[in-house]
Amino acid sequence: MKWIDCTAHALHEALLKKEVSSKELVTAFFERIASVDKKTFSYLTQLKEAAFSQADQADQQIAKDAAGPLTGIPMALKDNLCAEGVQTSCASKILAGFVSPYDATVVSRLREAGAIFLGKTNLDEFAMGSSNENSAFDATRNPWDLDRVPGGSSGGSAAAVAASEAVFALGSDTGGSIRQPAAFCGVVGLKPTYGRVSRYGLVAFASSLDQIGPLTHDVTDAAIVLNAISGDDPMDSTCLDLPVPDFTASMPSKMEGIRLGIPKEYFIEGIDAEVGAAVEKAIDAYRKLGAEIKEISLPHTDYAVAAYYILATAEASSNLARYDGVRYGHRTTAPKDLLEMYMQSRSEGFGPEVKRRIMIGTHVLSSGYYDAYYKKGQQVRTLIKQDFDEAFQSVDCILTPTAPSAAFKAGEKTNDPLQMYLSDIFTISVNLAGLPALSMPCGFTAEGLPIGLHLITKHFDEERLLQVAYAFEQCHDFHQRRPQLG
Repeated sequence: MKWIDCTAHALHEALLKKEVSSKELVTAFFERIASVDKKTFSYLTQLKEAAFSQADQADQQIAKDAAGPLTGIPMALKDNLCAEGVQTSCASKILAGFVSPYDATVVSRLREAGAIFLGKTNLDEFAMGSSNENSAFDATRNPWDLDRVPGGSSGGSAAAVAASEAVFALGSDTGGSIRQPAAFCGVVGLKPTYGRVSRYGLVAFASSLDQIGPLTHDVTDAAIVLNAISGDDPMDSTCLDLPVPDFTASMPSKMEGIRLGIPKEYFIEGIDAEVGAAVEKAIDAYRKLGAEIKEISLPHTDYAVAAYYILATAEASSNLARYDGVRYGHRTTAPKDLLEMYMQSRSEGFGPEVKRRIMIGTHVLSSGYYDAYYKKGQQVRTLIKQDFDEAFQSVDCILTPTAPSAAFKAGEKTNDPLQMYLSDIFTISVNLAGLPALSMPCGFTAEGLPIGLHLITKHFDEERLLQVAYAFEQCHDFHQRRPQLG
């Protein structure tokens, strides 16, 4: 296997044994990016000069036997994460020319861990989308089939990992934006508990839903990255001061006595037959491993999409009000007055999906509609959380498909927003409840497209989540497969 196809933990061993240097890894990855990124369009910005400088520092640390598990490991950042001195665009024209003056907390923690930043990855504009087709610059393609979408909004990060253009990447997840692209691209995507990882320096979409997490080749790498980015942060009042366990310590595991819940509301008509069959095989695999399989009910699941698109758009309307052409980013030319400057700057800078969500959010927060929509959405959110709380009294982990289908073709759903929103029907409830969840590959369709398995555990139980995921991963080689891009 080539170095670019290796996991972070395999590369760490190779670096310690002096089988390869960090500089050689960075060279190999930029050669790979030059070769295939014109097909996938995973990156918006490449950071070659800075990456080689970081590699030199990493090699010095390795020579001193002072290397941590991520020292010298090349990775990518979703372009809604601030990195000092680097453009942060959120794939939007309204942030044209904006260079971040500071690092997001997760970025500074990865710097301290010795990780090397190859660049910033593409996304749906302001993380609003399920296919990566809403980028203002170009749509990312799925490495397994370039005619299909990689999922969204962290499609660039998922595609970069799947195409071996980075060892791992960070994404953000507001309603499934790490897990759904992970499923479509055949990688592992982890959304931590809300409050486990600092959001400081993440450009906000919906502040009560957003969470940062890793996209990796396997479960072990997800645990390693989560170790590095978790923990209290005084810069984020929603980040909780709780002990951070060594998530890799829970990996060697057995399933005896583990209770897996299968929610009947997630196994319904409309799921692609190949997806359903692959998930059923995964359930059988867990049964053979000794897990107890139990049917459960999450009765308010049907209301999740509606509640989400009220709450998320309301928060987006508020958060995106700051982009007004005054302080940074795009400003229209020669407006006749201040009001026209505001209106034209926003009209020119935002894409159609962002405008749609801002208008929906403004409407649900407006006088006369607040109680009917926003308040009702918050009440439904409470009911959804209570469904999960009750379920976790009888099970340790919940298992569902990640998405109702494998990756769909580019352009297939762009003219039907509702069908696009339904792509996240199995992931949205997790964000409303603030729970940790993970998607991992559990099979492939007849056309060779990855299928995702979705695991959910109770708040701050990422150890159990990783334990259950790792046990299944040891039963197959799905995570070792790579797309053929030439």
